[in-house]
Amino acid sequence: MAQFKVFVTDKLSDEAMAVFKKHPEFEVTVKTGLTEAQLMAEIPAYDAHIVRSGTKDTKAVIEAATKLKVIGRAGVGVDNVDKEAAKAKGIAVMNTPLGNVNSAAEMAAGMMIALSRNIHKGHASMAKGEWDRKSFTGRELKGKTLGIIGVGNVGVILAKIAQGFSMKVVGTTRSKPAAQLDAWGIEKVGLDDLLKRSDFISMNLTLAPETKNTLDAPQFAKMKKGVYVINAGRGGLVNEKALAEAIKSGIVAGAAIDTWETEPPAKENPLLGMPQVLMCPHLGASTLEAQENVGIDIANQVIDALKNSKIVNCVNGVKELRK
Repeated sequence: MAQFKVFVTDKLSDEAMAVFKKHPEFEVTVKTGLTEAQLMAEIPAYDAHIVRSGTKDTKAVIEAATKLKVIGRAGVGVDNVDKEAAKAKGIAVMNTPLGNVNSAAEMAAGMMIALSRNIHKGHASMAKGEWDRKSFTGRELKGKTLGIIGVGNVGVILAKIAQGFSMKVVGTTRSKPAAQLDAWGIEKVGLDDLLKRSDFISMNLTLAPETKNTLDAPQFAKMKKGVYVINAGRGGLVNEKALAEAIKSGIVAGAAIDTWETEPPAKENPLLGMPQVLMCPHLGASTLEAQENVGIDIANQVIDALKNSKIVNCVNGVKELRK
């Protein structure tokens, strides 16, 4: 009989599921697309809950989790989990901060390149049978300044990619000293300085109450005219209505959005259909490599937590698992 029961409610890779098969004391149940009510009805039976970005572990779900000890997020962002509610019950919330960082950085870089050279517009034009070389004149990255708001694991890789294009990189960070950024070739600056100097701005913060709408109307007003904005970080970091207005006013020449405040975005979202906006449906971690990495990482972390009481990458301050 299984000693530990694990509930998986978002798709994990086959490689991740294979990790559990090596441990017969673990019984894994996979059910995806559940409503909050369905989650509340089923969660009491489990010791661990593994999610990606689709499932929302709300306070109500966590309150219903009578046995739960661990919530494992296969990925970085944990804004779909009520971390404080989990902490109050002694449930550790763990993420996998390294498994998809390269994928996320490449996504931001790819969107920056496509945006600057109008690749998406050229493709759409040719798909309609057109041959228009005059309408899609772009800008080189060489010599431009990239501002990274939130220099973390993803931001460091993005900076290296940008430096390969001979870009200057400036960045904000709340946790790393200027000397550390200097070693990466990044100039540490304040937000206002970054807004004034950057030709391209990439959002790479985690979403929290204090980071929501980091870019809003007052921040857009401080930007260099003709700036490009990329948000492949988390939805909600950018006020999408304010961004649309900044595009209309000419402050922002173009934007690339992979992460949205509401996913999928509402039909009335002002960014939808704007020709200056390159849009993607949250593909930052959608590579085979990233899917495998984060799934394998979280499977091993959950096993180690339940078997050995070892908690790693905990994001809600829980030091010991509940009894």
